[in-house]
Amino acid sequence: MTLIELIAFCALFTGMVKLAVGDNALNGLYFYPKAVREKAYELGIAYRKTIAMKRKRFMVVFVLVMFMALLAIIVCFNDTHDFKQAYLEALLFLEVMNWYDGIVIDRLWVGHSEFWIIPGCEDIPYVQTWRQVLVKRGVLTIIWVVGAALVAGITTII
Repeated sequence: MTLIELIAFCALFTGMVKLAVGDNALNGLYFYPKAVREKAYELGIAYRKTIAMKRKRFMVVFVLVMFMALLAIIVCFNDTHDFKQAYLEALLFLEVMNWYDGIVIDRLWVGHSEFWIIPGCEDIPYVQTWRQVLVKRGVLTIIWVVGAALVAGITTII
């Protein structure tokens, strides 16, 4: 059952990204490195305030939806109320999401799809190198150790 839940959780993650960008990669410009964003502003194909607003809106909705989905999986589907078990489940889901984002979303989907190429910014690297992915995901791995404890604490209250 956990494998199916993990797949559904990652599918929700992917769906939210796709919903945010729709049919135009510029809608997700806030996902790109600063150099790409700056070039898009310079070209006049995007505006700083608009992108900042889209980023805030997306992140608030994304965090709430993913958090609620994680709580639903742990509490409703798995009927977990014990802190240790909830912690282990939350840690598993958060770590899988972390590495899924770095490998599947960033390296595979973004790195191998022409959809993500922004006209006028083709010469600027927008896909993280494997080293960047490993460093960023390694740091987030440590952060999720604490994040999982927060999720587990909330599940014991529910």
